Amino acid sequence: MTKYSLRARMMILILAPTLLIGLLLSTFFVVHRYNELQNQLVDSGASIIEPLAVASEYGMTFNNREAVRQLVSLLHRRHSDIVRSITVFDHDNKLFVTSNYHRNYSQLQISDGMPIPSELMLTRYGDELILRTPIISENNSPDENDNASSLKSNSLGYIAIELDLNSVRLQQYKEVFISTLLLLLCLCIAILFAYRLMRDVTGPIRNMVNTVDRIRRGQLDSRVEGHMLGELDMLKNGINSMAMSLTAYHEEMQQNIDQATSDLRETLEQMEIQNVELDLAKKRAQEAARIKSEFLANMSHELRTPLNGVIGFTRQTLKTALSPTQSDYLQTIERSANNLLTIINDVLDFSKLEAGKLVLEHIPFSLRETLDEVVVLLANSAHEKGLELTINVQNNVPEYVIGDSMRLQQVVTNLLGNAIKFTENGNIDINVELRSQDNLHAELEVQIHDTGIGISERQQSQLFQAFRQADASISRRHGGTGLGLVITQKLVKEMGGDISFYSQLNRGSTFWFHVNIELNDNYLASLGAMDRLEGKRLAYVELNPAAAKATLEILSTTPLHVTHGTHLAQLPEEHFDILLLGVPVKLRQMPPNYQDSLDKMLQMSDRVILALPSHLQIDAEGLKHSGVQACLIKPVSSVRLMPLLLDYREHGSLPVPEEKRGPRLPLTVMAVDDNPANLKLIGALLEEQVERTILCHSGVEAIAVAREQDLDVILMDIQMPEIDGIRTSELIHQQPRHTKTPIVAVTAHAITGEREYLMKAGMEDYLAKPIDEAMLKRVLTRQLAFPKPPLPQQDLMSPVSNEPLKSLDWPLALRQSANKEDLARDLLQMLVEFLPQVSDRVHAIMEGGTDDTMLALIHKLHGSCSYSGVPRLKQICFYIEQRLRQNARNEDLEPEWLELLDEIENVCNAAKIHLQSDIKPK
Repeated sequence: MTKYSLRARMMILILAPTLLIGLLLSTFFVVHRYNELQNQLVDSGASIIEPLAVASEYGMTFNNREAVRQLVSLLHRRHSDIVRSITVFDHDNKLFVTSNYHRNYSQLQISDGMPIPSELMLTRYGDELILRTPIISENNSPDENDNASSLKSNSLGYIAIELDLNSVRLQQYKEVFISTLLLLLCLCIAILFAYRLMRDVTGPIRNMVNTVDRIRRGQLDSRVEGHMLGELDMLKNGINSMAMSLTAYHEEMQQNIDQATSDLRETLEQMEIQNVELDLAKKRAQEAARIKSEFLANMSHELRTPLNGVIGFTRQTLKTALSPTQSDYLQTIERSANNLLTIINDVLDFSKLEAGKLVLEHIPFSLRETLDEVVVLLANSAHEKGLELTINVQNNVPEYVIGDSMRLQQVVTNLLGNAIKFTENGNIDINVELRSQDNLHAELEVQIHDTGIGISERQQSQLFQAFRQADASISRRHGGTGLGLVITQKLVKEMGGDISFYSQLNRGSTFWFHVNIELNDNYLASLGAMDRLEGKRLAYVELNPAAAKATLEILSTTPLHVTHGTHLAQLPEEHFDILLLGVPVKLRQMPPNYQDSLDKMLQMSDRVILALPSHLQIDAEGLKHSGVQACLIKPVSSVRLMPLLLDYREHGSLPVPEEKRGPRLPLTVMAVDDNPANLKLIGALLEEQVERTILCHSGVEAIAVAREQDLDVILMDIQMPEIDGIRTSELIHQQPRHTKTPIVAVTAHAITGEREYLMKAGMEDYLAKPIDEAMLKRVLTRQLAFPKPPLPQQDLMSPVSNEPLKSLDWPLALRQSANKEDLARDLLQMLVEFLPQVSDRVHAIMEGGTDDTMLALIHKLHGSCSYSGVPRLKQICFYIEQRLRQNARNEDLEPEWLELLDEIENVCNAAKIHLQSDIKPK
């Protein structure tokens, strides 16, 4: 019903009940009249047959056929409209007389064997009705108690009369026809009333629906018209009133819209003016930022150039023969210059951090060596104030990791420098703990605790704000830029960690930070060296509890039997193999009777090692001549203590003489690199480790050589012009003789995911630049032992020591060239000859030119820097290369271009000393 209109639903609801009731009544009356007519016919037949049976008694009694025939014929003629035949049978069921001899009277006769009917009996055959009634003699009327046999003896026979139903059929049809006419008449009347109702109800409703629809479409002037009755008239008035209200609201809203549009247009005009002003302000700010960047670059150049000269010549002078006092003065000059350089770098680092342009290195390094460099650098500042400085690295902390060691040193230096600055007496303790570790990464926590002046609650909220310190008085007393903690906080967050602190006024402070760092578990450490200490006895004397705890933690990893005491007198009277004595920091000079104490120590042990404060290192040479095996600067660290315990003359491994080197590996190795300096270094390293070396300067040359030569291992540079390393490797592997030749990727990009990408590209192994001998030897040995190695699960990179960033770090250059001074000079000379080409192309870019191959040039320079001991230039190249790979525009890199040019000039100036020293007079 819901699918039909109101008009259709009203029509159905009106006509359906009328039709249903009419049909029911008509059917009832037709059926009733039909049966009634049939019953009337039966009654008429009974009124004929019963008198006839009485009248026929006499004729039947005297067997007078003629009298009975006349009687039967008379009745047949009188009722011929309904009677077809009248027949009389005797008591033997034989025909006596009939009114119609031409008809088959067998239907009127009862079947043989059946008794004569004792009363009126009705039988129907199709359209015929047969009535039978007995003829009984009145003289011998049976009683009610008589049985059937006596009734049969009194019966004279029976009369059968045939009635015709067709006589009433026409009357029945008339009744049906009349009923149908009456039903149709009722339907017509119902339809008439329904039409009138729909005209008075549905018509106005449809009119109102159409009017509401026009109003919905926005024709607010539409109204419901026409005369309506009752509630419909009220509904019409309501709709018309609603339409008028909507019209009024629409007009008011239109006025508001017009007013708002006018206000918006005026506001947009004002915003356009403001946008022009903002655009001008933006351009002024960009110009100011450019000027600031130029100023920082120029100041960096102007300040660092003389500082690098001061530091460089100071270090050169320290290599000459000096008295202890001169050496101490020069070390003080170097530290002061380094402090000034640190301040300059702080300003530059803060600028880079604020701009989001600082990129962290991803190189292997030794964690304990990195931390030891910091404490040794700052130990003199602490010892001059009489502060005991300790470092305690828990034994479960991993040693060889991958990350940015220089930035980690910068964080520790800032926190440790602040602790020294704001502490007047007591201890400064550094604790390094392992928070969590998995197969790839470790989370470390570094705590720096001091017993200084502390920080009040009011001042703690300003601690990590730029150019702010705890308060003005401290700033005037202790100095500083106020950037250290800000830079520290940002660097820690860049390394995926966080920093916090706890402090109480006049009770000291504890700063701690945690960082996530990648593990380098494949470093092959030498474990057999500890065997020589098996069974040895060591006596350790240290008054300071924190220093003693840290040193005992180091000694617990050795097989030594350690005896600790706070004074010599506490040691048992026995002989020790080694005596380690910690001299108190507050001791400003050696006591007059120190020779007696020294003699006593030499009696207790053959090997005496002294841990001295920095200011007592002047007396170190005299102490060594007096029998002391070695002196080391406090705080004691495993990096400097272990070589002394193992009787090494100095920290680190010395170059192995040629006659002591192991046999070269029976391999034919081809190295491919487009950088001549890199290729020369790799060739020099390979000549010492394999029997045959082949060097190629491009991928095309490598493919040609591989076509003619049988090779065991191929060292492949990844980024090369014309054909890169990956494509070159694919083409070499397609050659029949090199389908299974292992190719090792050699790249300077030791970033996360680079190794996995190269492994998927078909490389069998991975080497990260800069390459050292140990790293290369492990890879070659592995390829010799496993010609078809599975994909290794970890980076196979050895740790390298990271010196503070310098324009030229000659010791680093020596390490990167396998401690071969001639090779280091050659590599540096090749780099210096290549730098003018870089400077010319950078100048061309800054003058507005375009250079599509600048990325390849910077990558080549970055690779050259990895073998020449120029860490700062290498860092700048790494950052610029990353930005170029991110499609940075040249104008966005303008500060970096200026910094690159300044650093190129610094490298050239610093390189003159070492390159001129190679020229020998004739």
